[in-house]
Amino acid sequence: MIADILIALIAALHLYILVLEMFLWDKPAGLRAFGLKPEFASATRALAANQGLYNGFLAAGLITGLVMGETGDAFRLFFLICVAVAGLFGAVTSSRKILFVQTLPALVALTALQTGW
Repeated sequence: MIADILIALIAALHLYILVLEMFLWDKPAGLRAFGLKPEFASATRALAANQGLYNGFLAAGLITGLVMGETGDAFRLFFLICVAVAGLFGAVTSSRKILFVQTLPALVALTALQTGW
């Protein structure tokens, strides 16, 4: 139960990131969220939309695993690992903040999933 709640929250976070990156990247909310200058945001809008789409895939995988119930354990495990790895990569290449926003919650949910919480 706890694992499912954590996974649902992580999926919601990735849907929020999808919206920020795909639709709000060069708008005030996106500029604030990512600390961007308008010129940079405008020049990188297509790249950000691509990133947003990938975040949507992560959310879709987690949601699919939740909808599948117990038979979705492998799905949830796989997509939580994907979230954690993407977070590690983002923390190394972009911002350490991603480690706490993305990787840590995924690791906590993985622990909950593996221990049966």
